[in-house]
Amino acid sequence: MSEADCLFCKMVSGEIQPDIVYENDHVLAFRDITPRAPVHVLVIPKTHIATLADLENPDIAAQCLLAARKVAELEGLSENGYRTVINCKKAGGQEVYHLHLHVLGGRPMKWPPG
Repeated sequence: MSEADCLFCKMVSGEIQPDIVYENDHVLAFRDITPRAPVHVLVIPKTHIATLADLENPDIAAQCLLAARKVAELEGLSENGYRTVINCKKAGGQEVYHLHLHVLGGRPMKWPPG
């Protein structure tokens, strides 16, 4: 998939308007349209990277993780806890091929996730 066809790139460019929770120069965080928990926010780098397997820049990784922490704070999840998930490729459950990190919370998380 090219960047021009990427759903998340269209959100970064403003072509599609997501429900934004947090944004800075490096990342965009928005509510998932099919939430799996009371709080379900996706954090994406503004640079197109298809999968975690394609990530080479540690600064982008750090920006995504720091944004996940910020989202948890903004959504009131920091005290009780939350889960972060990155799905990688088809067998890993990735549906949109633009690297994204899920921030899930607002209820107890179970293990294994299933």
